[in-house]
Amino acid sequence: MEKTSTWLMSYQSNVYSQEGEDGVIEQILETLPEQSMWCVEFGALDGMYLSNSRNLIEHRNYAAVLIEANRKFYNKLQSLYNSNNDVTTINKFVGFSEEDSLDTILSETEIPVDYDFLSIDIDGNDYHVWKAASKYRPKALCIEFNPTIPTEVNFVQAADPSVCQGSSISALVELGKEKGYELISVVGVNLFFIRAEYFPLFNIDDNSLATMRTNLDNITYIFSGYDGTILLSGFKKLPWHRLDIKEKKIQLLPAFLRNYPGNYNSFQLVLYGLILLKAKPHTFIERVKRFINRNKN
Repeated sequence: MEKTSTWLMSYQSNVYSQEGEDGVIEQILETLPEQSMWCVEFGALDGMYLSNSRNLIEHRNYAAVLIEANRKFYNKLQSLYNSNNDVTTINKFVGFSEEDSLDTILSETEIPVDYDFLSIDIDGNDYHVWKAASKYRPKALCIEFNPTIPTEVNFVQAADPSVCQGSSISALVELGKEKGYELISVVGVNLFFIRAEYFPLFNIDDNSLATMRTNLDNITYIFSGYDGTILLSGFKKLPWHRLDIKEKKIQLLPAFLRNYPGNYNSFQLVLYGLILLKAKPHTFIERVKRFINRNKN
């Protein structure tokens, strides 16, 4: 049977991963013509919880560099691999400056520059740490995107360690192409990329986001009616805070002004004018000028 462009998703399975990444990672590595048997993961947490590297280390004899900034998690990570000489654990923050970039951190280890697999999951600045890495080029990598952002929206959060917003799927795919990588799968909130020279091995005819992103369940769409009512569709939640987004909480106009402006009575026009004057004085002045000129004619 001929493969579809999303064929890797059929290999989803969990040993330690969250949404089937373990199975996809194994299949990606098996498709590569040669392997260095090295992987990198940050933030690695305790090395087991929702890990994308643990299965490779435990069942495929991979050597690894595991990086975790949180001291509490790092202590558990270190304890887990204390007797494994093939695993290097590092308690550092991976950033996007020359001093704390992934390249700088890896340069202090024995890992080859073309190691097999990298997993990036730091809930925010994932885009910027990947962008800053250039010397070390893994054959394949997994990176988290913000699944609440629509596919067509290109959004990159500020390069700020204190910001935890995440970046859009389209922004990460664009960055991947700039760095010489092609998208090969979207699994849960993770994107899988392969270095462009290996892309033909995966027999993917169409790796456009319209084809590869099959799950849009976390997206909330916002639009407005002719009457100025703000309307929501889709997920309508803050997924990480477990709070509903309610239409009645985000309206810009009071209920008695939610009508098509051309249907306003005199009283509504005055009130709308006051709101417009406060919110957008320049727009208010322009509308008044147009009204005066129209009446002159």
